[in-house]
Amino acid sequence: MSFIAWLIIGGLAGWIAGNIMRGGGFGVLGNIGVGIVGSVIGGFLFSLLGLASGGFIGSLVTAVVGAVVLLWIIAKVRKA
Repeated sequence: MSFIAWLIIGGLAGWIAGNIMRGGGFGVLGNIGVGIVGSVIGGFLFSLLGLASGGFIGSLVTAVVGAVVLLWIIAKVRKA
């Protein structure tokens, strides 16, 4: 996958996850960061469950799921 597509998926995934978890995004760089880290987490979780996704939409879904999990973990750590 090209670097530009990776950044686009990361930005979209971070923005979507920010809207799901907090009601807002984190700015362009924050969304990209959350989305990229989320895609790694989502890929790991999907592999544990035996799921696979391909293409732009599959990559976006994987990244969004991982980003939501990442934001949930961050929220739990901040409360502790």
